[in-house]
Amino acid sequence: QAQLVESGGGLVQAGGSLRLSCAASGLMFSRYEMGWFRQAPGKEREFVTTISRGGSQPYYADSVKGRFTISGDNAKNTVYLQMNSLKPEDTAVYYCAAAPASTGWKTREYEYDYWGQGTQVTVSS
Repeated sequence: QAQLVESGGGLVQAGGSLRLSCAASGLMFSRYEMGWFRQAPGKEREFVTTISRGGSQPYYADSVKGRFTISGDNAKNTVYLQMNSLKPEDTAVYYCAAAPASTGWKTREYEYDYWGQGTQVTVSS
């Protein structure tokens, strides 16, 4: 049974940084595309970023481009989300997700098979 476990969320002031981690188990990490989504209160879950385990360039939502960086460690079966220059509008529950790797980037929820439980990120102004 595949399992994704996020960690690293918390409370930070605007302009600060956080690094989220997502540890994967029960799946062949190198064969999956790993993505991050987020859901703010009262809003739908939205795509943040994704990276193909095949090593292609990551893809970012415009709202986080230049501030967030996704990376992975195959040896640890872990994907990271480094978030810099955080803004209050980044406040949300952040979820990691896994999808079988294929061509192109996956930005839709239905394209992902496995999800973590989420970790709260709160950015104060």
